[in-house]
Amino acid sequence: MQALWIITSVAFLIVLIMLINRRLLREQYSMLWLLFGVVMLILSVRPQIIDSLADSIGVDYAPALLFLVGILFCVALILHLTVIVSKLSEKVIRLTQELGILHHELHDRKRSES
Repeated sequence: MQALWIITSVAFLIVLIMLINRRLLREQYSMLWLLFGVVMLILSVRPQIIDSLADSIGVDYAPALLFLVGILFCVALILHLTVIVSKLSEKVIRLTQELGILHHELHDRKRSES
């Protein structure tokens, strides 16, 4: 079973690198995914890390800690994407307003030339 997780982790990292190289995933957004892939690989190679970490923070069932980390990763990813969408929304509003102003000025010039 451990070999399956190691192969899955390596395949995930290879797919990420291919997406970055093909410019389908931008570098600035890929750092979180690369970090996730590396952590996944480390935990696949050394599953004892989860057990010792769970013991050190008082979690009785080590896989529950893994689920908690996964949920926190998802929340961090959603927050990151929400910030990006918010910035892009502001840019779209601004560009739409500028386009409207330019369209109005062009229409006024055409009217004044006629």
